[in-house]
Amino acid sequence: MSNLDAAIEAFSKGEIIVITGDRFRRGDIDFAVAAKHITADAINFMARHGRGLICLSLTPARAVKLGISLINPGSERQSGRPFGRSIEARADVTTGISAADRAKTVEVAVADGANSDDLVSPGHVFPLIAADGGTAERPAAAEASIDLCRLAGCGDTAVICSIMRDDGEMARLNDISDLIARFDLKVADIDDLLAQMDNLHPAD
Repeated sequence: MSNLDAAIEAFSKGEIIVITGDRFRRGDIDFAVAAKHITADAINFMARHGRGLICLSLTPARAVKLGISLINPGSERQSGRPFGRSIEARADVTTGISAADRAKTVEVAVADGANSDDLVSPGHVFPLIAADGGTAERPAAAEASIDLCRLAGCGDTAVICSIMRDDGEMARLNDISDLIARFDLKVADIDDLLAQMDNLHPAD
């Protein structure tokens, strides 16, 4: 079984994986888990071992249903990061920042039939509105996490978190080799994902 196939299988089981190969962030790596499998434990793992911003990867269609638009849709002062406004579940959360509260917000946002009435803003979950064409259009972690969800049969939303080293610098794969071994984390590289998707959908 290839590394990518192992990562897809882990994704289908609700396990956290590592995504590498983001072409927009100079080699930064991310934890990812399918949003349908989110738990407080998964959020806590990402916060403890990833330390970066915990984000919810959304398709444009789902973002529209939730009433979430890009913070900066234009070209002026553009960072290139597709952030929507931060969100919180309208009900059943306290301060919103705990692992349980953030897991609840994700659960509410990705529920069948969810809409803008179910959320308030600002909050402690940060949506990323992925490119409609997925990884093929924008080879970055947000799009990759959604494509992995689809390949794993886990819907089309994911939770991702960039990974920092103990010293606060952004981690590379070799920096977390002990963590990968300790938790038997599977790794999905975006280049491998693109190659597999090309094989599944060859050009006419």
